[in-house]
Amino acid sequence: MTTPAAPAGSLAAMHPAQFALVMATGIVSIASHLVGYPSLALALFGLNLVFYPAVWALTLARVALHRDRVVADLLHHGRSVGFFTAVAATCVLGSQCLLVGDAPRAAAALWVFGIVLWAALTYGVFALLTVKTEKPSLAEGINGGWLVSVVAAQSVAALGAQLAPGFASHRAEALFFCLAMWLGGAMLYLWIIALIFYRYTFFTLAPSDLAPPYWINMGAAAITTLAGTSLVAAAPHSPVLVEVLPFVRGFTLLWWSTATWWIPMLLVLGAWRHLYRRFPLRYDALYWGAVFPLGMYTAATARLSRAVDAPFLFAIPRVFVFVALAAWGLALVGMLAGLPKAWRSR
Repeated sequence: MTTPAAPAGSLAAMHPAQFALVMATGIVSIASHLVGYPSLALALFGLNLVFYPAVWALTLARVALHRDRVVADLLHHGRSVGFFTAVAATCVLGSQCLLVGDAPRAAAALWVFGIVLWAALTYGVFALLTVKTEKPSLAEGINGGWLVSVVAAQSVAALGAQLAPGFASHRAEALFFCLAMWLGGAMLYLWIIALIFYRYTFFTLAPSDLAPPYWINMGAAAITTLAGTSLVAAAPHSPVLVEVLPFVRGFTLLWWSTATWWIPMLLVLGAWRHLYRRFPLRYDALYWGAVFPLGMYTAATARLSRAVDAPFLFAIPRVFVFVALAAWGLALVGMLAGLPKAWRSR
């Protein structure tokens, strides 16, 4: 028997990718910190200390009250990958604790929790999608949200690389783990983006198909860049990283170039969607998945300018941080405007 549709905005209908709110707020905070706006970074950090437990509370309530819908999401090709936002949100908040809040112990605890979540979701979600008997076509099943699995892996690598220098005698082991996560996440991006690009160019796209998560095409490459710069900074603490440092620098630059390539393409497709095809622009919780890549590109470029000794690149994040802040503000206004309706549907 088919489960009745839940009212839009209700707890039952809540998208698994709700943690994108924490991801977006966290990375815009970190970008503000890196560009030189510490007060703004601290204010956003304070907000995230409220957002993170609040989203967890809603998630756990949904598991308790609407378990059938959670299970259905886990088996859905389009929605299941949204659960990976919990990993990225945990590790981005950990980076905030380390960089903005000066709380390395809290950051380390969040890193461990992030690793546990990453392992459970990676080998749980992908195993379920592999063994299920009824599967959608590629055109129906693949979307940019699949790349959140890459973001999850790279968020673990980035936070771990920042924490590792403080691990005393276990620095080398921690950094080797982060290097493996970084490389594995990069390969996962290549596998998934090949399918997405194939879907782009060989199947008909409707305006509704170009949902906000397609911005993760850029965001996943940007966080891979950020993780690479963190490994470069931590290289003196790892003999393995010292040996492969030229490769890590070059590969990191490749990922930044990939992220940069995506920006004009996504803007063109967005213009086609909203201006040419007149698809209505209204708030959707998934728009936080579009804010995150803007903040991540800002932070990644700021760190890259130091990692490859290219200070002229810092001009980009000085401007881009305002784009990310504007997008975050618009998404927040949309979310707050929709709260009364969401509350009535509870």
